[in-house]
Amino acid sequence: MLKDWNRPEKPEKDEMKARIRAARERLGEQQMLLKERKLPVIVLVEGWGAAGKGSAIGQIIRNIDPRFFKVYTMAAPTEEERRKPFLCRYFEKIPEAGKFTLLDSGWMDEVVRDKLNGQLDEKAYAGRVESIRRFERGLTDNGYLLVKFFFHIGKKEQKQRIESLLASKDTAWRVSDNDVWQNNHYKQCEEAFDQYLDDTNVPSAPWYLIDSENRKFAEMQVLETLATGIDTALKNGSLAVPLLPNNFPLKQMPKLKDVDLSKSISEEEYREELERLQKKLSALHYRLYRKRVPVIIVYEGQDAAGKGGNIKRLTGALDPRGYEVMPIASPEPHEKARHYLWRFWTRLPKTGHITIFDRSWYGRVMVERLEGFCTENEWQRAYYEMNEFEQELHNWGAVIIKFWVQIDKDTQLERFTDRQNTPSKQWKITDEDWRNREKWDQYEVAVDEMLQKTSTTYAPWHILESVDKKYARIKALKIVIDALEKALD
Repeated sequence: MLKDWNRPEKPEKDEMKARIRAARERLGEQQMLLKERKLPVIVLVEGWGAAGKGSAIGQIIRNIDPRFFKVYTMAAPTEEERRKPFLCRYFEKIPEAGKFTLLDSGWMDEVVRDKLNGQLDEKAYAGRVESIRRFERGLTDNGYLLVKFFFHIGKKEQKQRIESLLASKDTAWRVSDNDVWQNNHYKQCEEAFDQYLDDTNVPSAPWYLIDSENRKFAEMQVLETLATGIDTALKNGSLAVPLLPNNFPLKQMPKLKDVDLSKSISEEEYREELERLQKKLSALHYRLYRKRVPVIIVYEGQDAAGKGGNIKRLTGALDPRGYEVMPIASPEPHEKARHYLWRFWTRLPKTGHITIFDRSWYGRVMVERLEGFCTENEWQRAYYEMNEFEQELHNWGAVIIKFWVQIDKDTQLERFTDRQNTPSKQWKITDEDWRNREKWDQYEVAVDEMLQKTSTTYAPWHILESVDKKYARIKALKIVIDALEKALD
């Protein structure tokens, strides 16, 4: 893009002043429409060191209510951040509906810098680019406006700005070692920037190259582009998003009605196996920590199927410092106002740790689908998005284990009745549980479709026959141990 770029024509001083004023007013008016239409906006400001990125962000927010935006300067990731997936720290900062997030540098700067420093070979770079393309498409498909600016200046201009900043003690801090390195290796950096811009320039999230030789001209370009982008997004907000082909490697799954639920285990065998398997899992947990392997375990199933007891036997073998159980209920207002996967991205384990989700992102294609909490386009699209999310986690190095805990309708009624009539268990039963039971057949159809479309080779579903809870617990332990042994070997 940089090589073929034609610099825009700079208007006369008076015209530029008038256009900047008009764009500021327009942006100030748009913030209320953004709030009303619940349009979240992410502005990514990338470019050369000393190109004026910070000044431009200051001008963007000048006419925006401070309650509606947050600005983040994304420095190099910390050691703690490097123990999470590459995109995790960026996903954490996406805004709520109707608000702005402005990033002073971001995923482009991190990837290009790592490539130039030799930390990414061509294969690793290509993997990062693919992750970014998925990340950006996932945002725009879920209603986010993503505006990406690249601030471009020539080598001579950059050098002059760096020298000017370094000449004063009050501004020298604004120049980093990387800025100086860029200028000394300008051609090499320009080629890396150019390749990245070409690789990530897509219709849903295009790059806007900003001529930043003149600061006022750069301000005008940014304000006008952003205002136009917001207008377009507001007009197109009601359009459905095309469904992508679910071309992930899938494993065949049985229909729930065909699952044999008569499997059981004797009390004596259960106690012997439980002790043996928990000891084995405990030893594996320490190896996981030493080798820095992250583990994600998902539990889904009918109400009263025995998920809690199953999780309890699993965690009974683990060091409490190395795992966390995440009970997932209805989203809180600040979670509901963001991308539906946000609350799961923010709960991922760091390397060497285990996170167990008691219910998960699959609520999108079950309860949200059946209760009308999302549109048909949204839940139909979610199969692809969840496979993609798990593929990202797998590529990061995570072991992903997904359990569907299955019982029959009569067993559920028996357990519901027991909970209802036992004071110490009454907290486990709610009116919502009874309402969901009335939709048993609808849920079964939805679950069958979910199992068929999201049981991938890298994150397969395992059905736990749980009419006999003891049998289901032993089966789960065996599956987890087998998956961890394969990963560690």
